[in-house]
Amino acid sequence: MTPVELSRTVLHAVRRAVDAGELSVAVPTRAVVAPPGPGGCGDYATSIALQLARPAGQPPLKVAEVLRPHLLGADGITDVVLTGPGFLNISLDRAASGVGLVGEILRRGERYGYADGPDGRVVQLHCPHDLRAVVVADAAARLLRSQGALVRVTAEGFEDAWTSVLGVAVDAVGRAPAELPVNVRPVPAPESADPMSLGRDAGRWALLHPAAHDRPRAGVQHLVQRESNPLFRVRYAHARARAATRNAADLGFTADPGPVTVAGSDTGTPTGTATVTAPLADVAPELLAALADHPRVLAVAADHRAPDRLARHLVTVADAALPFLPTVLPRGGEKPSAAHRARLALAEAVGAVLAGGLDLLGIDAPDHL
Repeated sequence: MTPVELSRTVLHAVRRAVDAGELSVAVPTRAVVAPPGPGGCGDYATSIALQLARPAGQPPLKVAEVLRPHLLGADGITDVVLTGPGFLNISLDRAASGVGLVGEILRRGERYGYADGPDGRVVQLHCPHDLRAVVVADAAARLLRSQGALVRVTAEGFEDAWTSVLGVAVDAVGRAPAELPVNVRPVPAPESADPMSLGRDAGRWALLHPAAHDRPRAGVQHLVQRESNPLFRVRYAHARARAATRNAADLGFTADPGPVTVAGSDTGTPTGTATVTAPLADVAPELLAALADHPRVLAVAADHRAPDRLARHLVTVADAALPFLPTVLPRGGEKPSAAHRARLALAEAVGAVLAGGLDLLGIDAPDHL
């Protein structure tokens, strides 16, 4: 079960409680699910009970108690625990949820985490005559559009070279009326820095990766191809994922989400090793958790006009993927198996998330690096 599917399941639980006369509320259009906070447990938590408590005229904990049995009856959910004032902590069938997550990402491709369509929001972003502000506004607009908003970007000043070098554009230039104040104002780059000398990809990364309140650095560290460079790690992980697909095609097999087979210790065998079957979630839990969190990160980054959150999330995905990617293809005399197809599916999911995320930042994701 993916986070999007779990959100729908939570809403269905509310609908069932309303239909049964256990709650008297309007069913919300969205239920937020996220990794549990301090004191929580399970795979995901939702505060839907706190959201519904006031309109229901009941304490949040009572609302959570009403919803719990409706969630426990849903496919893919193994346990629901109440914590704090009324948080619902949900545990999933990890084998099924891991396979379902990978399948969902492959189905959606680089648009995994996007809204299904326009949501009616109209957002105006207005920034000062500053390169970093314009780049941040450009990336924030891309994020907002991915979440269904209609966005217009304006700036109090603009340089044509910003478009030709960094690929940014605005809808209008000039001072805005008093009722439209500047609402995108990150800390500018130092006067001694020259992000445009880095080129489009590294220049944009240098301005977008730091949080808005941090002063960016625009040195050559963004160009070096080594592990110390976060941008390199993200693009290298993407290139490795794409290479896995090409190499698998040469070996005659394709991706298919499913359980994987990994090497494990078994002292009962002559060699001390054996092949054991394990669900994807047991093989790469951090990677699956990062992939599952991608839709939430996109939504939060869009809401807060904070593309730095997406940039740091892509680094998290890449760092979780890099130790896994060398295990995708058969080794030595191995023949491609269902486990290899499952690993390849996970690798392709990684590639889709990294490519889609980089595209929202306006940065190229090369297949070869």
